[in-house]
Amino acid sequence: MSVHHITKENFEQEILNSSKPVVLDFWADWCGPCGQLNPIIEELAAGHPELKVAKVHVDQQRELARKHKVFSIPTLVIYKNGEITARASGVRPVDEILSLI
Repeated sequence: MSVHHITKENFEQEILNSSKPVVLDFWADWCGPCGQLNPIIEELAAGHPELKVAKVHVDQQRELARKHKVFSIPTLVIYKNGEITARASGVRPVDEILSLI
């Protein structure tokens, strides 16, 4: 599976209406820790087809970042059935991300 790129235009369809649990990564190009988390996010997407793994570029999607109260990046937000069930900031290993779900 690939990582989905989320915008305010596709947020409802891709995240709120997802039939799978969603790992939503808020990130930016200039963020060092985001670069460290990226291969972990790719691994999660490739190894866990039961999940939807998605990314929000905070500089391009400020409205979504504001709505999710993202004050530091990377921030992971977990959605299930259209509702936020967990969140975590910073670089996390795959098993720790999975434990949030």
